[in-house]
Amino acid sequence: MNYLNLNLFEIRDELEKGNITSLELTKMCLQKIKETSDLNTLICVCEEFALDTAKRVDEDRKNGKKLGKLAGIPIVIKDNINLVGTKTTCASKFLENFVSPYTATCAQKLLDADAVIIGKANMDEFAMGSSNENSAFGPVLNPRNKAYVPGGSSGGSAATVASCQCFASLGTDTGGSIREPASFCGVVGLKPTYGRVSRYGVVAFASSLDQVGPLTRCVQDSAIMLSVIAGEDQKNDMTSSTNSVPDYEKIDTNVKGLKIGIAKEFFNDKLDKEVREALDKAIETYKANGAEIVDVSLPSLDAALGVYYILSSAEAASNLARFDGVKYGVQANKFADITDLYFKSRSQGFGKEVKRRIMIGNYVLSSGYYDAFYRKAKKVQKVIKKEFENAFSQCDIIISPTTANPAFKLGEKSGDPLSMYLTDIFTVPINIAGLPAMSLPVGKNHEGLPIGMQLIAKEFNEEMIFRFGKLFEEKNKEAQNV
Repeated sequence: MNYLNLNLFEIRDELEKGNITSLELTKMCLQKIKETSDLNTLICVCEEFALDTAKRVDEDRKNGKKLGKLAGIPIVIKDNINLVGTKTTCASKFLENFVSPYTATCAQKLLDADAVIIGKANMDEFAMGSSNENSAFGPVLNPRNKAYVPGGSSGGSAATVASCQCFASLGTDTGGSIREPASFCGVVGLKPTYGRVSRYGVVAFASSLDQVGPLTRCVQDSAIMLSVIAGEDQKNDMTSSTNSVPDYEKIDTNVKGLKIGIAKEFFNDKLDKEVREALDKAIETYKANGAEIVDVSLPSLDAALGVYYILSSAEAASNLARFDGVKYGVQANKFADITDLYFKSRSQGFGKEVKRRIMIGNYVLSSGYYDAFYRKAKKVQKVIKKEFENAFSQCDIIISPTTANPAFKLGEKSGDPLSMYLTDIFTVPINIAGLPAMSLPVGKNHEGLPIGMQLIAKEFNEEMIFRFGKLFEEKNKEAQNV
C-alpha cells in the first residue's frame, strides 16, 4: 500500500490499527521531501524534531496512552507561524536567521493533538503575493506542472500536500492566500471565519484580515484540521472568537431544500470558459441533489480589490515598521546614524513586493490622503459586509470560482503587479467581510491544470461549507482526481 497517497482520516485509521508506525510514516515523508526537493516547498525541514515526536507517539500508543486527533501524522506549517527553536523567516532575507523564541497557538494545538510537525513551508515574502515567486529562497513549483506557479502566498503549504510530502498543512489567508494555492494545486483550502483561529504567534501582514487555515486533500480532512486549531485564545489574541467549536468531523451531506446563491458579479466576462463550465457542472450536481438556486446581488464586489489593497497595505506598513534591524533581523554593516541604519537595513532586508506594499500603505495613511483613501475604504468595507448579509438572508451558501483562470506560468505576471493583483479578485471580498470560504477542486482544464470552486458561508458557519463540499466530493470522484 502507498501510505503517502492516503487522506489524513485514512492514515489516521491505519495508524490506530497498527498497520504502520508514526516513525515509519515520518521517514516515508522525509524521503518524499528529498525526492521532490526540486519543488522548493520547504524552507526548513524539522527532521530531528519530527523523528523524536514520532517515536514518542509510537511509545505512547504502545503503552495505551490516550492520544490526540492527529497522533503521529506528519503536518507542515507555513513559515510565518512561530515554532520555538526553529527559524521563522517569512521567506524574507530580513529574518533569514531569526529563531522563534515561542510557539504560535495554532502550532501548539497541532502539538497538543500529537501531530508530527515535519517542516515549515516556503511562501511569498511576509505573505505578500499571489504566485509564491516573491520568496527570498526562490519560487515554489506547482506539483501538477512545474512550469506553473502554485499560487500564493501559501504556495509551499499547498504544494507539500499536493506532492504527498505531508498529510495536511497550515497556511494563512489575508486576501486569498490559502484558497488560491488550493485552486492552483488541486487541493482543499479553507479560510475560516475571522477570529475562528487564534493569530497569536503568526507574523502579522494585515491584522484585521489575516486568518490561519488548513490545506488538505479532501473536505473531511479539512474538518479534522479545523476542529484541532479552532477555538478562543483570549489570553493571547483578543480578536479570537469565544464561540464554541462544533464537532466539525460529523458532516451532514444532505442539501435538499438548501439555497445556493449565485451572484452575477462573480460570473463576469473575465471568467475563463473552462472554469465557467466546471462551475456550471458543479451547480447542476447540487440541483440534482435537491438544492435550490437563487440569484443574489453583490453590487460593490468590483470595489473590493481596491479596498483590500488600501487596507492591507496600510496595516502592512504599520506592522512591518518594527522591522528596523535593531533588535532582530538584518542589520546594515555600514551606516552614518540611526536613520541611515533604518534605511539601509530595510532596503537590504525587504524584497521588491514588500517595499511596494509598504510605500502604498504609508501613502494612503499620510496627511492629506488618509480621508481620500483609507477612511473611504473603511466605509466601502461596511457596504460590502452589508451586501453579503443581505445575500445570506436569501440563501445558505454562495458559490463562485476561486480564481478567474487556472494557474499561470512562472514569470508570466511577475513584471506586471496590477495583473498579479487581479488574480485575487474573487477571494479578497471574503476577507473584507470576515467570512469563511473554501476552495475545492472541481475538475481540470485542457492542459490538466486544476480548477477550483469557492464555497462561501455566513460567519462561523463552516459546517455549511463542509456539507456542500463533502457532498460534491462524494458525487464527483473524478473531479477530485487531479
